[in-house]
Amino acid sequence: SFLISLSIYMMFSNMSYNFNWSQVYEYKQKFINGFIMTFIISFFALILSFLIGLFFAYAQNSKLIMLRFFARFYIELIRGTPLLVQILIFFYVFANNLGFENRYIVGTFILAIFSGAYVCEIIRAAIESIEKEQFETSLSLGMTNYQMYRYIIFPQAFKRMLPSLTGQFASIIKDSSLLSIIAISEFTMNAQEVDSITYSTLESYIPLAIGYLILTYPISYYTKNLEKKIK
Repeated sequence: SFLISLSIYMMFSNMSYNFNWSQVYEYKQKFINGFIMTFIISFFALILSFLIGLFFAYAQNSKLIMLRFFARFYIELIRGTPLLVQILIFFYVFANNLGFENRYIVGTFILAIFSGAYVCEIIRAAIESIEKEQFETSLSLGMTNYQMYRYIIFPQAFKRMLPSLTGQFASIIKDSSLLSIIAISEFTMNAQEVDSITYSTLESYIPLAIGYLILTYPISYYTKNLEKKIK
């Protein structure tokens, strides 16, 4: 970390760029509002994406053929198309036609639907990595499917899926920056507005980078602690 900090310092010290933080500081409230909005959107999108992922992970192994087909179609569609395109289509085609006007709620659901497809595959892969003998032993002991997954399978799978979930949840926060395309006043859009007003590009985007680091680092930190406790 010392070498990285030193390298960053050397790069900035050799720049022929005159920083003017005073202009950007006048718009500090805009940065704060954007930071809070990104946190709120990401928080609810994170919870929803996990619930969506759980549902479709179950749906992929359902006895109902239509439910399995729908789950597979959803995963392939979402993972095979860019998030930017999905935002535009979901908002301007589906949400507008269905009468949903609150772009913040719609944006949160779009993020959750997008991330849910990846969370689903993470959960499915973790469950399938559990040895078949454990499934068979659980059923032979008279456990129901719910008891088997609740007490035997999911606790082990959860430990295996944690590292991948950490990366996916951090991606939700960073992907929220694309919601600026539908005029949601989140962190990135507010930084862009400050830049367009003050013409202070680095002074606007350095706080943006630091803000996203503040948002994503706790996820990584607490997940590592959780992994240690589980072990």
